Amino acid sequence: MGHHSTVSDYFAADGLLARTLSGFAPRTSQRLMAEAVADTITGTGQLMVEAGTGTGKTFAYLVPALASGKRVIISTGSKALQEQLYNRDLPTLLAAMDYSYPVALLKGRANYLCLHRLDQLLATSHLQEAEVLADLVRVKTYSINAISGDVAEIPELLEQAPILPHVTSTNDNCLGRECPRYDDCYLVRARRKAMDAQLVVINHHLFFADMVVKDTGFAELIPDADVYIFDEAHQLPDIASGYFGESLSSRQLLDVAHEILLAQRAEAADMAQLARSADALELACREQRLAFGIEPSRGNLRDWIGNPLFDRTLQRLKDALRLCYDVLKLALGRGERLDHCFERLVEYQGKLERLLQTEQPGAAYWFDTTRIHFSFNVTPLSIADRFNSEVMRAGCSWVFTSATLTVGHEFGHFSQQLGIAQARQLVLDSPFAYAEQSLLCVPRGLPDTGFARRATELAQLLTPVINKVPGGVFFLCTSYQSMRQIAEVLRRDVGRLVLLQGEDNKQRLLAQFVDNGRAILVATASFWEGVDVRGAALSCVIIDKLPFTAPDEPLLKARMEDCRLQGGDPFTQLQLPDAVITLKQGVGRLIRDFQDRGVLVLCDPRLVNRPYGATFLQSLPPMPRCRDLAAINRFWHYGNVAENGSTSSADAAIDRESII
Repeated sequence: MGHHSTVSDYFAADGLLARTLSGFAPRTSQRLMAEAVADTITGTGQLMVEAGTGTGKTFAYLVPALASGKRVIISTGSKALQEQLYNRDLPTLLAAMDYSYPVALLKGRANYLCLHRLDQLLATSHLQEAEVLADLVRVKTYSINAISGDVAEIPELLEQAPILPHVTSTNDNCLGRECPRYDDCYLVRARRKAMDAQLVVINHHLFFADMVVKDTGFAELIPDADVYIFDEAHQLPDIASGYFGESLSSRQLLDVAHEILLAQRAEAADMAQLARSADALELACREQRLAFGIEPSRGNLRDWIGNPLFDRTLQRLKDALRLCYDVLKLALGRGERLDHCFERLVEYQGKLERLLQTEQPGAAYWFDTTRIHFSFNVTPLSIADRFNSEVMRAGCSWVFTSATLTVGHEFGHFSQQLGIAQARQLVLDSPFAYAEQSLLCVPRGLPDTGFARRATELAQLLTPVINKVPGGVFFLCTSYQSMRQIAEVLRRDVGRLVLLQGEDNKQRLLAQFVDNGRAILVATASFWEGVDVRGAALSCVIIDKLPFTAPDEPLLKARMEDCRLQGGDPFTQLQLPDAVITLKQGVGRLIRDFQDRGVLVLCDPRLVNRPYGATFLQSLPPMPRCRDLAAINRFWHYGNVAENGSTSSADAAIDRESII
């Protein structure tokens, strides 16, 4: 393509998009982004674009990608955005641009129905727990006419339904080409379709899974392409470090114990010691979980090694794995399922050894427990070198975009994490008129951020403000505990629908929130990003405090120690930039459209009384600021008070010092 003119033509006032899409309005920032993407695709190399909310960045990268005629991979951070791209934005453009090459959507393995495992579940349904069977009819009915086999399409099935692990496969339990249902396999079909496509929409998890494990029984998961575009790119460093590490969980161990029992019944009914070894493994897993205490926790594995109770349960776990290994070895060759269990055990034993070599430098060794499960993990402290070697492949173009890549208008933090030094950089501000559309309030007289009953007091303090908001409210919290305390107060004192994260799945909560129009949603991290509510249904976002990661989080702790050893300052190099990006995501929920109006209430005095507060404020959109809760009520009545010709007597109340 190569010429600016052509890509610009698409976005012009009389261009193709304006002619074919209803409601399309040309935006300078969108055109500038599209031109930069087109140049990067033509010339190869890397581009980083921070595009504020409302830029229309999806079209800004899709149009040049489609126009280039090259093979393109588009990767997003969430399945929600992946589906929106594939089912809504892409078809619109394919029609408008008359694009005739095949396109495909590819998700990770756990999203596809595994027919072989469904057959096994149906055959052993008399042995299953009630909550697994509850959904069996739904899944079976869906499977009869399923085309894509994507479990998200199964009507009335919850995201975390207990049946899902039984009817989907993992790398560990997939039989690959040996599988009796290989020819009908939805995953194989989806991958074949992706291999033949000109443009494939994937997500970051899949991108890294592909980089790390060229999956069993298959070649790579995603085709090689000329152009890689990452949307929601700010999530890449975190997701990558998870994939370049290793982990072993009690889920995997209990799953293999379960498989041994089923395999014994089917292939070696005379070997009672197989069942005994599987029971021993199950018991050892439960004891190991209890060694960490009753409450769910995370921490450094190095601190536990040498603890007598821990060492004892760990030895029992190793012995149980050894027993299963010895017994399965005797059964080798008696059946496919037994052989497969044996291979998994060998792999898990090796993993466990590696995960306990905690003296290796450059990595964090940590454990994580839920109510029932535990996992041992090792995570590299930096993925920069590994990622850089991927991006430096000759002849490819790489585009990284998000509404939040910079800290104080600098890309340094992001490019350093990913090891990308040479990229072209572009910052495009949001086209929204924040000065008229919004107001930022950092209230005075807040309870201290370290105070135990802070959440309860905060909710009481803000109740009168919430009562006056004409539309809906997001109350975003930095911990589950504050979330519950806040919801309790609001349900008692505010006469509106109060929705609480976790009481239903995310999609349904959002649908209820939008339908109601004046609801309050109290939530934590999973609603800080990727949520798009336009109009008055979301008029106010309240954030309880600056989203610093707890310094005892094992991975962060290890990175901070490493940073200190290298003579750095962990606060400014790690904690601050991460918190700034998370806050920018949370704030991005507020104004989603040219007509939107909204108030942001940041309940953290550190924005005003700590030197680093300036870094946060610099990174936010240009909203008028106040310290006085009463100004919020005036905003709803008179439009934006903070700049409404501050000379008139009505505004004298907002004196100089009340504006930060």
